[in-house]
Amino acid sequence: MLLGLEETKKLLAKYKIPQVKAKIVKTVKEAILFSKQNEFPVVLKIFSPKIIHKTDIWGVIIDIKNEKDLLTSWVKIEKIAKAKKTEIIIQKMIFGEQIIIGAKRDSVFGPVVAFGLGGIFVEILKDISFRLAPINKKEAKEMISEIQGNKILKGYRNRELVNLLKLEEILLSLSLMISREQRIKEIDLNPVIANKKGAMVIDAKIIL
Repeated sequence: MLLGLEETKKLLAKYKIPQVKAKIVKTVKEAILFSKQNEFPVVLKIFSPKIIHKTDIWGVIIDIKNEKDLLTSWVKIEKIAKAKKTEIIIQKMIFGEQIIIGAKRDSVFGPVVAFGLGGIFVEILKDISFRLAPINKKEAKEMISEIQGNKILKGYRNRELVNLLKLEEILLSLSLMISREQRIKEIDLNPVIANKKGAMVIDAKIIL
């Protein structure tokens, strides 16, 4: 069973895992109000426990820069939401490197945590590191440094340096969560956006 949005947010907050500002909105007026309170750019996306990969059905619209774009994007996302009978979420747009951090309760090894870069790195290159949970600070550092794409996090070819300490903290917190919360089978933080200021969970799925 996929945990609901509010329950997921509460559980992440319990373990002090930073999350992007997000809200379920019923109307375009609510979306506009959120954007004014949190500033553009924003993201609109659908939410349903039955839909795992929102991008497969064009259920995510990113980098909405102003109210005019928001109105246009709302029409598009609302059609999909009604067709699929889902809710709509609006959230603050965060820029940086895409990271995937996950955890799973393996039938043989027990709780395991995983770390990797998002996009092509995980989908094609399978550039991921694993450890048995719970992990310590040394192991968190090792998980980040041993992936092939770790240079990207350190400013490779003029890319922005990433706050590695914040990524380590998320890894440590997630390893505690999967170790302590016995009802959880799997956690998928995808993506986590990391930049020089910190790291923040953009989308989270927790399976019980």
